[in-house]
Amino acid sequence: MDRTSPVPLYFQLSQQLEAAIENGALTPGSLLGNEIDLAGRLGLSRPTVRQAIQALVEKGLLVRRRGVGTQVVHSQVRRPLELSSLYDDLEAAGQRPATRLIAHRTEPASAEVAAALGVPEGDDVLYVERLRSAHGEPMARLGNHLPVGLFGLDADRLETTGLYRLMRAAGITLHSARQTVGARAATTPEAALLGEAEGAPVLTMARTTYDDTGRAVEFGSHIYRASRYAFDFQLLVRA
Repeated sequence: MDRTSPVPLYFQLSQQLEAAIENGALTPGSLLGNEIDLAGRLGLSRPTVRQAIQALVEKGLLVRRRGVGTQVVHSQVRRPLELSSLYDDLEAAGQRPATRLIAHRTEPASAEVAAALGVPEGDDVLYVERLRSAHGEPMARLGNHLPVGLFGLDADRLETTGLYRLMRAAGITLHSARQTVGARAATTPEAALLGEAEGAPVLTMARTTYDDTGRAVEFGSHIYRASRYAFDFQLLVRA
């Protein structure tokens, strides 16, 4: 800790602890001990340690357990804004993804879905809905519409791998996508599904993906737990 820095000591400590969680030095289930022990070991005041811990509790990275102490829960998933699937991103981050299939059916295309996929409104499209988890905790509710007959989509495989992997295995070359990211409050059913309180913040993402011929191959409408998930942006200065 740099005591000469204008950055508050609690923030320096919270940043160091967050970095240790993100790089795996502090794994899920690790105990930090109580505030008095931490303050003594680090040579900091108890209020400073308490403030640092509270910042990470609010981020969902730590939890205070009575009789146990402060414990690492998990690291927040930071997903780059590129054409990749949540399954692949979680797996690359060592998060052990798991999937529960909620819906797999044919239904009439709504106006929004029809516009995204370039089909007439009311035409049949395939709808797939899944709950994606990591380390046994819900992460996201994924809803995807696909053109009927695009490829043979095995419902069982959707619980063992990602949709994009199945597309690539079927010979579909994913090329580009249009994506919108937003945020709102979770509805009661969404909160129950994701293990959050009603009205908790969720991130939203709508994405239309195109293959190398320019054909729309899927329209995704997803929600993510804001406490467990973040999107990373790289911004460039326009000349």
